[in-house]
Amino acid sequence: MIRLLTLSLLLLFSALLPLHADDQPGYVGAQACAGCHAAETAAWKGSHHALAMQPATPATVLGDFSGAQLEHFGVTTTFFRDGDRFLVRTDGPDGKLHEYPIAYTFGVAPLQQYLIEFPNGRYQALGIAWDSRTKEQGGQRWYHLYPDRNLAAGDALHWTGRDQTWNYMCADCHSTNLRKNFDLTANAYATTFTDVNVGCEACHGPGSRHVAWAQAKQAGASLPADLHQGLVAWLDAADRGTWQMDAQTGIAKQTEPSRSTAELDACGACHTRRKVIAQVNTAATPLLDATMPALLDPGLYHADGQIDGEVFEVGSFVQSKMFAAGVTCTNCHDPHAGGLRAAGNALCAQCHAPQKFDVAEHHHHAQGSAGSQCVACHMPAKTYMSVDLRRDHSFRVPRPDLSEKIGVPNTCNACHALRSPAWAAKMVAEWFPDGRQTKPHYGTALHAGRSNSFDAEAQLDALILDRTAPAMARASALPLLAHNATPASQAAVQAAIADPDALVRMAVPRALPADLSPVMLRAVAPLLVDPVRAVRIEAARALAGADPQALTPEQRAAFAKAIAELVTAETVDADRPEAHLNLGLLDVRLARPTDADTEYRTALRLDPDFVPGMVNLADLDRARGLDAQGAELLRKAMALEPDNAAVRHSLGLLLVRQHKYDEALQQLRRASELAPNNTRYAYVYAVALNSTGAQGDAMALLEWTHQQHPTDREVLVALVSMARERNDVPTALRHARELLMLSPGDPQLRLLIAALERQQAR
Repeated sequence: MIRLLTLSLLLLFSALLPLHADDQPGYVGAQACAGCHAAETAAWKGSHHALAMQPATPATVLGDFSGAQLEHFGVTTTFFRDGDRFLVRTDGPDGKLHEYPIAYTFGVAPLQQYLIEFPNGRYQALGIAWDSRTKEQGGQRWYHLYPDRNLAAGDALHWTGRDQTWNYMCADCHSTNLRKNFDLTANAYATTFTDVNVGCEACHGPGSRHVAWAQAKQAGASLPADLHQGLVAWLDAADRGTWQMDAQTGIAKQTEPSRSTAELDACGACHTRRKVIAQVNTAATPLLDATMPALLDPGLYHADGQIDGEVFEVGSFVQSKMFAAGVTCTNCHDPHAGGLRAAGNALCAQCHAPQKFDVAEHHHHAQGSAGSQCVACHMPAKTYMSVDLRRDHSFRVPRPDLSEKIGVPNTCNACHALRSPAWAAKMVAEWFPDGRQTKPHYGTALHAGRSNSFDAEAQLDALILDRTAPAMARASALPLLAHNATPASQAAVQAAIADPDALVRMAVPRALPADLSPVMLRAVAPLLVDPVRAVRIEAARALAGADPQALTPEQRAAFAKAIAELVTAETVDADRPEAHLNLGLLDVRLARPTDADTEYRTALRLDPDFVPGMVNLADLDRARGLDAQGAELLRKAMALEPDNAAVRHSLGLLLVRQHKYDEALQQLRRASELAPNNTRYAYVYAVALNSTGAQGDAMALLEWTHQQHPTDREVLVALVSMARERNDVPTALRHARELLMLSPGDPQLRLLIAALERQQAR
C-alpha cells in the first residue's frame, strides 16, 4: 500500500513538474499552503494582504450601515442593512438615487472602500469610504474621497465611471491570479481570481509544483534535485549573503553583493506606479518584463525624487542608498504579517549602530522626541485619500538647501513650518559642515530639465553618464533631454543605449526626436532585441514611422516582433479607451490610416465622451481631407471640455485651414491662455497674431514665453524672424546669439549672426 501511495505521489509530482520549461505550473489557492505553513498562515491572516478584498459580511464590513448618511454636493447617500446584506442608496450612472448591495469590502485600514456589482461583469468602487481609524484619530466616519469635487454621473471619476472600475483600476493587486478576461466586442468582463485577496501565490507564484514536491517528500519519495522546492518565485534571503556591522562606519554591509531581484520583482509589480505590459504574469516575472514603471515625472515626483502623486513605494526605494547596498523589502517588513520587523528606531538599528545614529549628536533633537525618530527626517510622509499617511522610501538625507535652490519640499520645514528653508539649511550646515549639502544632487539636473534652463542639456547629459547616480534618476533625465537636446547629447544617449540598467535603456527612446537621423536610427536599433520586454516595446514605439530601409533585414525582423509585443502590451488594457488611442497613434506612424480610424472609433465606443479620441480622429480627418467632419468632432469635444487647451488649439488650426481667421485667432488665443506653459501653443498664436499685423503683441508673447522657456528653439527662431521683419536688428542679433549658445556647431547660425552684425554696424 505504501509503495502504491508513493508511486501515485510520484506520478502526481511528475505531472505537476513537467519536463518542458514552457509548461506552466498552476495555482492551487492559499488554503493548500496552510497545512504545512501554519505559522506563516496565522501571521498572514491578520495582514493587509489577507484583508485586501473580502466578501461583504457582518465579519468583514467595518462601516456604519445603521442608516448613516453623508451629503456631498447635494447628493445624500444612505448606508443601511437588510439582515446580513449591506446596502447603499446613492446616485447611479443616471444621476438618480438607487439602492445597491455591497458585494465586497476593499482594504481595511486606515480606510475601507466598498465594491458594487454592475452589469457586464463590472465592479465599481464607491466614492465614499469608511475612515477606520479610531475616534481619537478622527476616524469612525463616512467621508468622500474627493471632498472638494462635484463629481456628477458621467464623470470618469464618479464612482460609476471608468476610472473607478475595479476590474481595471484595482483588481490585479488586491486579488491573486487575477484574470481580467475582457471581451472587447461585448464590452464586458468575466474576471476571475484564485484567491479573492493577496494570498501566498501572489508573492511565491503558482504553487502546484511546490505542493507536489511537498507531498512527494512527505511520502518519502526520492526526488530530483530542486533547490527551490518547486516554487516559481524563490524569495529566500540566503541568496543575498549575510549582513555584518562595519565598526568604523556603524553601518552594516553585505558579505556578498545581491544576485537576486526576486523580491523587487514580486513586490514591485504592485508597490509601484506602473503600466502592465504583459497578459500573464507571476510573482517570478521580472518587473520590466511585466510592467513599465513610472519615472520621476512632474506630478508624480518632485524634481529631487521625493514622492508627490500616489506612486507607492518602489519608485522612491530604488533611488535610495539602501537599495544600492542590497537592502530589500523584507529586511524591514515581515513578509507574512506585513508589519515592521521592529518598532521605532529599533528597526533602523538592525543596520545602523544606535550608539552612532540614535543619539542627539546625530539627530540634534531631544532623545525620545518625535524629531529623534529616524523616519521623521529620513522618510517624509504625505497623506493620500485624505487619511492614508504614506512614507517616502528613498531614505534621503534632509536637504533644505535644495528647497532654496529648486523649490522642493524638505522634512525640516514640514515640522518647523514657521521657519524658512534658509534657516533649516543653515542649521544642517552647522551640524554637518561636510554633509550632503556640499555635494551635487541629481535633483538640480532634473529641475533644470523641467524648467528648460540654458544649462539643462549639459546637466542632463552629465546625469545620464553618471553611473553612481540612481538608475531611476538617470532614466528620468532622458525624456527631459528630448526638449533640450542638441548633437552634443549624442554621446550621452548612445551611452544610455548600452547602459547595464534596463530602466535606463527603457527610457532612451523617450529622448529621441520624432525624425531620427540614420546614425541614431542604427544606434537605437539594437534595443529592439534587448532581453527586457519594456525596452523592446519602447524602442518599437520610437522607431515606428522610421524608414525601414535604413535597417538591416535582421533589424526589420526584430522591429516587426517588437511591434507585435507593443500591440500586445497595449491590448492588455483593451478595456480602456487610452489603449486604443495609443494603438491608433501607432497605426498613424506606421501609415495605416484605416486601422487608426478603427482604433479611435473603438476608443469612442468604449467612452463616447473620450475627448483625446475625438481630437486625434479629427486630426486623422485632416490628413484625409475631411475637415468638415473633424470640425464636428472638435466642437463636440469643446462642449464637453471647454477648458481643454488641446481641443481649442486643434480647432483653431482647422479654422485657419477653412479661412475663418477671426474665430481661429480666438481659439488659438484661448488655447495659449489655458496652457501658458505650452510653448507650441504660444508660438502658433504668436505667428497668427503676426500674420494679422499685430506684430507688437506677437513679439511680446514670444518674449514672455522665451523667459519661461529659454531653450525653446522654435520660439527663438520666431523671435529672430519677427525682429528682422521689423528691422529690429539688436533684438534679432541678441536672440540669434542665444540660439548659437544652444547649437554652437550650426554654420548657418554663424552666417546669420555675421550678417546681422554687419547690418548693425552700418
